[in-house]
Amino acid sequence: MRKVAVLILLALLASCSQKSKEQLVVFHAGSLSYPMKRLVEAFNKEHPEIMVLTEASGSLASARKITEMHRRADIVALADYQIIDQLLIPQYAHFNLHFATNRIGIAYHERSRFSDIINSQNWFDLLRKEGVKIGASDPDADPCGYRTRMIWQLLSILNNDSTITSALLEEGKYHQRPKETDLIALLETGSIDYLFIYKSVAVQHGLKFLEPGDSLNLGNPQLNDWYSNASIDLRGAKPGETTQLRGEAITYGITIPVDAPNKSAAFLFLNFMLDATRGLTLLQATGLQPIIPPVIHPESAYPEELNLSTQIFKTH
Repeated sequence: MRKVAVLILLALLASCSQKSKEQLVVFHAGSLSYPMKRLVEAFNKEHPEIMVLTEASGSLASARKITEMHRRADIVALADYQIIDQLLIPQYAHFNLHFATNRIGIAYHERSRFSDIINSQNWFDLLRKEGVKIGASDPDADPCGYRTRMIWQLLSILNNDSTITSALLEEGKYHQRPKETDLIALLETGSIDYLFIYKSVAVQHGLKFLEPGDSLNLGNPQLNDWYSNASIDLRGAKPGETTQLRGEAITYGITIPVDAPNKSAAFLFLNFMLDATRGLTLLQATGLQPIIPPVIHPESAYPEELNLSTQIFKTH
């Protein structure tokens, strides 16, 4: 009994210790789950007094936690900076930092149908074959989902074939989940053969990865004029509203909401994350491509709390 009482006391003390820490709440994209884990681990070595609470979901879903559910967060890090611009600024946030890029391709396994012959030229012909099952995330919740649809639109233009999207969405072939990381288990168990996913996530999970080329992978900023031929209409900042996003090279954005409960800790974390020798190095190790120097938008909203010289920032 004495031993049980001691264990209970230790548990209570540990619980009290955790509650006494500062809390930093981070809403982030599903594709940032592993990078954020690495960042938090490194950050806590320097700041053990701060408890970082991370919450992953599709980027659109993350933004709507603030705009529709009126939840509060200290940091919002999304897989598409456009969501911050269109849904959060100016009412819910004042600035947008573009900090990393990525690209989309097709993840698969050795046991995926046609895995031994698929390549960057024949992938679409193989994916539309009978019996081949594919997966992608929900375009109304996650950028990877609507970017996948944009890739299909661009492919339709290149091939002058308007049936491509409907062929891939065929019942029994297409499988959808709220965010792309939710589909990895289906791929690993063989429930689907191919998954449209970010390269960084495929690298983190050790998946085979096929890149469809710069004209389709949304990874080359020099092709933004071409990517803009694709577009998608999504639910806007408020119920009943819609917003249109045009194709553009994948760029991640991060901000601190205007009503963040712990802004001091948020800027401390942001400064750590954007340090080229600390946070950005960790991001690169997880398969993302850091933007060095990061880009801030708008220039007039540059926050004084950032401990980085304005000279090392690009603005546009």
